[in-house]
Amino acid sequence: MTTATRLGERAGSSGAAPIGFDVLGEVEDRLLWLSSAIVHHANRVRPNPSGLKVGGHQASCASMVSIMTTLWFRHLGPRDRVSVKPHASPVLHAINYLLGELPEAYLTTLRELGGLQSYPSRSKDPDPVDYSTGSVGIGATATIWGALARRYAGDGADAGAPAGLTEGAPAPGDRGFTGRQYALVGDAELDEGAVWEAVLDPAVAELGELVWIVDLNRQSLDRVVPLAASDRLRGMFTAAGWQVLEVKYGRVLEELFTRPGGDALRARLDAMTNAEYQRLLRCAPPELRRRLPGTGPGAAGIAALVAGLTDDELVTAVGNLGGHDLTMLDAALSAVADDRPTVILAYTVKGYGLPVQGHPQNHSSLLTQEQMDQLADRLGCDTDRPWADFAPGSPAAGLCAETAERLRRDDPALQPPPALPTDIGRTPTGSGTTQAALGRVLLDLTRQAPEAAARVVTVSPDVSSTTNLGGWVNKVGVWSATERTNWFADDAETILHWRERPTGQHIELGIAETNLVGLLGELGATWSRWGRPLLPIGVLYDPFVQRALEPWSFGIYAGGQSILVGTPSGVTLAPEGGAHQSITTPSLGVEQPGCTTWEPAFAIDVEWTLLAALARLGRPDGGSAYLRLSTRPVDQSLAAVPTDPAARERRRRQVVAGAYPLRRVAGAEVTIAAMGATTTEALAAADRLAAQGVAADVVCVTSPGLLFRALSSRTGQDTGAPGWILDQVFPPARATPLVTVLDGHPHTLAFLATIRQVPVRTLGVTHFGQSGSLEDVYRHHGIDTDSIIRAALDLTR
Repeated sequence: MTTATRLGERAGSSGAAPIGFDVLGEVEDRLLWLSSAIVHHANRVRPNPSGLKVGGHQASCASMVSIMTTLWFRHLGPRDRVSVKPHASPVLHAINYLLGELPEAYLTTLRELGGLQSYPSRSKDPDPVDYSTGSVGIGATATIWGALARRYAGDGADAGAPAGLTEGAPAPGDRGFTGRQYALVGDAELDEGAVWEAVLDPAVAELGELVWIVDLNRQSLDRVVPLAASDRLRGMFTAAGWQVLEVKYGRVLEELFTRPGGDALRARLDAMTNAEYQRLLRCAPPELRRRLPGTGPGAAGIAALVAGLTDDELVTAVGNLGGHDLTMLDAALSAVADDRPTVILAYTVKGYGLPVQGHPQNHSSLLTQEQMDQLADRLGCDTDRPWADFAPGSPAAGLCAETAERLRRDDPALQPPPALPTDIGRTPTGSGTTQAALGRVLLDLTRQAPEAAARVVTVSPDVSSTTNLGGWVNKVGVWSATERTNWFADDAETILHWRERPTGQHIELGIAETNLVGLLGELGATWSRWGRPLLPIGVLYDPFVQRALEPWSFGIYAGGQSILVGTPSGVTLAPEGGAHQSITTPSLGVEQPGCTTWEPAFAIDVEWTLLAALARLGRPDGGSAYLRLSTRPVDQSLAAVPTDPAARERRRRQVVAGAYPLRRVAGAEVTIAAMGATTTEALAAADRLAAQGVAADVVCVTSPGLLFRALSSRTGQDTGAPGWILDQVFPPARATPLVTVLDGHPHTLAFLATIRQVPVRTLGVTHFGQSGSLEDVYRHHGIDTDSIIRAALDLTR
């Protein structure tokens, strides 16, 4: 007998299960069994020679089974996408198995090398996963950015340009969107501040495709959450413009509330603390009859009401929450609005249907073999054949087949990324900054490669003007799902023209770096989701890259390909003081998988590296990039760009590969390897050393990460990295003592000495900065010209 049937029988005629819900209940029971068995096999059946805990979350799966059953087998369409609560991944795999999307052999491989991942992964799991989740909070907010990215990219069924780039093109579908974006979220996950940063962004209130379902089981990892949060959550979502639906009690309790004493029972349950309620779930019937009425004025009425229930009916009623009632969930999902986001607060019991249900420490608990045997008997399963599918021709098998057909998706036809030039041909002159060069290159791209420029979308957390994107924004406009009136269009003193329209190519968010990188990741995934390659560039203040680091890294892990630009950077931002001076970001870029980091010294370096980074986006063999730029004006003639076309191309290849010799001198006794803004000091130091009779080569490092990979390739640790750049920039014949200098932590370049095994002095920033002039601040940190000279003399004299 299925869970749905049991509840329907207990509810009486007014709560009888609709036709078909008994079959849905069979699927619900099978998913509870399969998800429990997947975790059980990984921990108690599969050999584990190391003895290390494998892990898994049977209780977290159980609280989601009813919700996921109703969503997949009643409501999802092929254009919908779902972000699944991390710890419920076995339920997702069980669903994919029943739908024929996952071979049976994988059910025994949870958390095994090459098998099912610990949490849903788009890039690593063998079955369909819409969103990678695992870092708490990011999976939920990803649906927000996925919705925005889909609106911008347009309907994936069409082969034209993105909707954001097609004049007057509305979002497809008569509801203003194509396909819903569902997030299945644990209530404890809503403690993450990043969730509310995303919910409160002004763009979110218009996303009618957004539906969050909160698994309100009132437990976290360690405990029962002490205070009821539903009222607070309801108010916060309502204030943000969301539709709030609540599925609190199931049909059994709702029917009891209509009987004498029912009002008092409802009031008692509503007022009860989470901990007291959870304790009731663990009580035997006699103890439950004693505790449930309480001591309030309605106690007598409640006692009389429960006296008329059998022990089984009483136990069923106390645990009968709406998040486990298929018909109540179905009604809520059918009531979702189209004109604003929706959150469904679904009350559940953690571990529902398992012996550990409601226990405050059930988060990572595992059922014993005896308990699994009892669960199999109750659900009509067989522990000797744990992966048995429904009998062919049975109603449940038919429902799975119908659902699989309804949800079938064709792989998107990947449009080729746009062709990009490698060199626009401009040779910058005069004084300029690498930050200003970013905007210049984007504008040049609109003229030199308009098809590629049409695919560029920039994103900023309210710092467009201060990061030199103003000219670009004026050129391409600001993206909005609907055109908005620019009330300052006729104001002669307005320099930045804020034209919001569906054809804009810049997306402006509020001041929240986590939102920026969240959207950036989803814009960078449109090529794999819908075959629509975009060229997304996110610009933020470099000191705040660390604030955005985790969601940025997670976006790369999930397959998002984009460019992150951190500017201004380092202690070179001298007057701003230590709070706005980044120190560790150069090494963070080196250490980030799936990402190439560049720190250009000159405007031409920005052009070449940015074009190279753009060319790696929107393709299966592509990847992300991080550019660290500066507001320091630099004499562009110091770049000494070769005039000969072949020599210029050689320089460009070296810049993109990670470094280039900026100055070679006969009889060099020392090499100064500088990066970014400190290149000016390196050249000045070389001049003064020459006056003292010490010849110094100067190497400009543009990407320490690429140089490290080239070095690793020598020992076979990174076979995909070319090693030729090391021989061109650090040839054996010029192996001299080395001084490294950068506006960041010195360990970023320290490995360069191992290329030729030479003595080294590493200069950089190792403590919080100070406000002051550039000269004073550089001197304070020991990255000024004098410090470079002293280090070189220490190595050569």
